Amino acid sequence: MNDLAEITKFAKRYAEAWCSQDPEKVAAFFAEHGSISINNGPPAVGRAAIAKEAEGFMTTFPDMVVTFDKLEPRGGATAFHWTLTGTNTGPGGTGNKVRISGYELWKIDNGAGGSRATWTGKPERVDEQGGESINDGLIAESKGHFDAADYERQLQENKRIDDSSKSRLHLRHEI
Repeated sequence: MNDLAEITKFAKRYAEAWCSQDPEKVAAFFAEHGSISINNGPPAVGRAAIAKEAEGFMTTFPDMVVTFDKLEPRGGATAFHWTLTGTNTGPGGTGNKVRISGYELWKIDNGAGGSRATWTGKPERVDEQGGESINDGLIAESKGHFDAADYERQLQENKRIDDSSKSRLHLRHEI
């Protein structure tokens, strides 16, 4: 996937998939044995593992919105810059709103032949006899990066305030 217009459409659809609350839609953007790792963590390999990673964010932020900010070519890879906003109301959530930006460094599977990625993020067979990979045009590897300390601060900030308010309320009630 070398065409800027094509990869831009792909990136927009990818961001929409993250907003869908359907982790399978995110996984569909990855090659069959593609991988995603977040902040140098262990990679989730294969679509089922990638869907599980996406599901974790979707569960944590049921109202999650991921916006596509920009693409940046980096040698043999493409940096997909994004912003995530959402409220941490999933199980055990703090109720805090979070806004964090980051990027994924993508390596796209360009296969052996004439396939190309369509705007839906799924490969389209152009030449059945070309021997192309069914993964052509999908993400082979994604390395995600964001400020984990800022993310944790946003998740916990109001919780500490709420906890201290509850303590003061509890003390007032006992007096």
